[in-house]
Amino acid sequence: MATELYIPKQGQTVEEVTIIEWLAADGAKVAEGQEILNVETDKAVFAVEATAAGYLHRGPFAEGQVVPVLTVVATIGKRDEVFDAGTVGRGDAGAGDGAEARSVAEPSGASLDQPVTASPSERIVASPRARKRAAEERVPLAEVTPTGGGGIRVVERDVLAYLASAPKASPLAAKLAAGAGIDLRKVAGTGPGGKITKEDVEAAIAQAASRLPPPAAPVVAVAAEAPIARPAPAALPSAEVVERIPLKGVRAIIADRMAASVHTSARVTLMMEVDATEFVAVRERLKAKVEKEWGFAPGYNDLLALIVAAGLRRFSYMNARLASDAQGSALYVIERLAHVNLGMAVDTERGLLVPVIRDADQKSLRQFGQEFREMVDRARKGKSLPDDLSGGTFTITNLGMYGIEGFTPVINLPEAAILGVGRIIPKWVYHPSSPDKPALRQMMTLSLVFDHRVVDGAPAARFLQYIKELVEEPLLLLAA
Repeated sequence: MATELYIPKQGQTVEEVTIIEWLAADGAKVAEGQEILNVETDKAVFAVEATAAGYLHRGPFAEGQVVPVLTVVATIGKRDEVFDAGTVGRGDAGAGDGAEARSVAEPSGASLDQPVTASPSERIVASPRARKRAAEERVPLAEVTPTGGGGIRVVERDVLAYLASAPKASPLAAKLAAGAGIDLRKVAGTGPGGKITKEDVEAAIAQAASRLPPPAAPVVAVAAEAPIARPAPAALPSAEVVERIPLKGVRAIIADRMAASVHTSARVTLMMEVDATEFVAVRERLKAKVEKEWGFAPGYNDLLALIVAAGLRRFSYMNARLASDAQGSALYVIERLAHVNLGMAVDTERGLLVPVIRDADQKSLRQFGQEFREMVDRARKGKSLPDDLSGGTFTITNLGMYGIEGFTPVINLPEAAILGVGRIIPKWVYHPSSPDKPALRQMMTLSLVFDHRVVDGAPAARFLQYIKELVEEPLLLLAA
């Protein structure tokens, strides 16, 4: 009997992959452990290895196609066998996962992402996690805008985005609207904080009834007027399009997440100029003393990360996120998190990736630096581990090396905030050491972007002020 080759699970958050390249031809003889194809997640590129020795029989899955994890993409068996879409199942990574995934999309000669048509509810192509979350939150999948699989498959983040955009309504108003077929998103709420009340829904029902068309009047034939000639829109000259780049893979993930962040969060930016003279001096002294022993020179990102981690430990309201209320007593809850998991934005050939250093507030400068460099190396080689790029609670992004002084980064949801770091530049400023005349100091701009739904302006400012104090007096980090 042929052995099924399926896409293995890569961490708890990966639901689908893109087939990048088949490394073995259809019908080729392969050895157990041989790399058969490369696939890409939103985190990294990894190889799928043969689970048996024999002849490879590939399924109808082309390079560039998006498929869910646990999908059987080939079989390995005898030379005269073929891939039979009617007999293969899903990868056995847990009975619940495999059974649920099978109902979402089965391999076929057309496309993996075609929905099954057993019932209306199953015509929606959705991942298992999306279906589970939709069932828990009573979200109609038909109303959710899909972004997975090139915009045809509902994934969990789409359900969360739908929930985030849902208006607040009293239970009675919601029940009345459901019975009358009224879309609450089109009802203006007059209750506290814009909450939709029973009276609001009744008014919407009356308004809808008033718009019903009157009984049909007798049809009277009239001479048709000549259509008005309208000029056709001018086509763009082909020479203006130099290159067409499909929005897929990591680029599509970035686009989806950044758009969701902008459309769902209430962003506020605080910018503060910081005197980094002592910060620079400490880094130079550390570099001279420990570079040979550690095997690397501690950088500004390492020092700033430990300062931010100390701030997140002290001001726990910044180490938080907004989540749906599973108990139903409110639309959202603010969750303050036990661990400080610091995301560090990194530019790679595949796009922006954010390795996450877990428990950053518990690490020494040497430990943080070593772990951060290992993760950056894996990210730039496309070899990130599944958990390297997930679980962050706060993100730092530094564009100072490109000469940028200040900017407003986009919050990496579901985190509550992100810190943008600008370049360090000498400036003549007044300083307590020379109050009567300007002194040349190393100045740096920090930009804190936060979600006002989670944190107010004054608490966020106190957090940023604390970061400023530690940058200006790095020795205070020992007392943090």
